[in-house]
Amino acid sequence: MSKLYVVATPIGNLQDISPRALAVLADVNLIAAEDTRTAKVLLNQYGISTRLLSYNEHNHGRRLPDILSYLENGEDAAIVSDAGTPAISDPGVALVAAVREAGHEVVAIPGPSAPIAALSIAGFPTTTFTFAGFLPRTEGKLRELLGSFGESTLVAFESPERLRKSLAVIADALPQRRVAVCRELTKRYEEVFVGTAAEALEYFAEPRGEIVLVIEGGPPTAAGTDSEAVLAEAVEMRSLGLTRQQATALLMSRYGIGRREAYDLWLQSEKDEEA
Repeated sequence: MSKLYVVATPIGNLQDISPRALAVLADVNLIAAEDTRTAKVLLNQYGISTRLLSYNEHNHGRRLPDILSYLENGEDAAIVSDAGTPAISDPGVALVAAVREAGHEVVAIPGPSAPIAALSIAGFPTTTFTFAGFLPRTEGKLRELLGSFGESTLVAFESPERLRKSLAVIADALPQRRVAVCRELTKRYEEVFVGTAAEALEYFAEPRGEIVLVIEGGPPTAAGTDSEAVLAEAVEMRSLGLTRQQATALLMSRYGIGRREAYDLWLQSEKDEEA
C-alpha cells in the first residue's frame, strides 16, 4: 500500500527538522509542496533531490489527481507546507482526505507548528484551547468569535497589516484579557509581547513579520473552580517563598482563573497565614 507522509517542516530556523522527516523526504518519490521555491531551500540545505510538485490553494484541484496517480502506481509521496505542519489552515487537508478515500495510508511525521509553539510560550492555561486559523476580517465576525471561546485560550494567525485593527477590537471587547503577540517565531527577529490588547496596541506601532496571536481565556464558572483548593495552594506557595507575581502567574495557569481572582486569593492566603 502506498503512503502519503504529512511532514512538518521548520517555521523559521532550518535546524528545527527531525532526522525522521529528512529521511522521509529523501526516500519518497514525490514531494507536494505549497511553494516549491521555499521547499527547495530546505532540501538543498540537507542535500535532498527528491522531485517537487507545486500543490497550493490555487492549483490543488488539478494537482490532486496527479498525486493520486503516483500513489496508485505504488510510489510514496510527501506533502509539506511553506512552514510548520501541513493540513493546518492550508489545502493539505483536501489531499489527506482524498488519499484516505482512495484507500492509501496517511502517515504523520510530526514536528514544528506555529500555533503550538506560540501557545507553549504564552504562559496562558492550555487545558483547553481553540485554534481559529486567521482571525475574521470584519469587526462583527471578530467580535462574535471573541464572545464565543469562553474559558478556552484562543490561538490564531494574524497579518501584520491587520494586527492593530484586531488588537483595537480585542481591547474594546476584552479589556482585561491578556494577549501574547508572537512575531517571527524561531527566526532572527523573534519577539513575544505579553500584556493587554491595549498595551500591545501601544507597543506595536508598525507590526512586521509573521504573527501568531494568543488570547487569554475567560475565568471559569463558579462551579468550575474549587476556591478552597486554590487558596490552600496559595498558602503553600507563600510558605515556599514565592513572590506575589510568581504565585499569581502559577495560580492563573494551573487553575485557569483570571488575574484579579488569583491576586485576591493570594491576599486571602496572607490573612490566613497571619491568623
